[in-house]
Amino acid sequence: MSGRRSQQSSTTSRITDDQIINLVSKLHQFLPEIRNTRRSNKASANKVLQETCNYIRNLHKEVDDLSERLSQLLSSIDADSPEAAIIRSLI
Repeated sequence: MSGRRSQQSSTTSRITDDQIINLVSKLHQFLPEIRNTRRSNKASANKVLQETCNYIRNLHKEVDDLSERLSQLLSSIDADSPEAAIIRSLI
């Protein structure tokens, strides 16, 4: 009986093909590399998922770069300066 329960719970939590197509379509709309190409409507699910991973990696890299630049900026200014107060208010 416990085997039947685990089998039922796994089948009810599966994602349907239509849901996958819908999710890939939504991802497609957010990717600048695919959205701006001529063949954007014909991009395969594989291509959309690869570009999504690349896009997320690039966003992480940008965040890391900006964090590094902010750290350098904060270390180069006087902690009591008006500039430091502005930066602290933005963070």
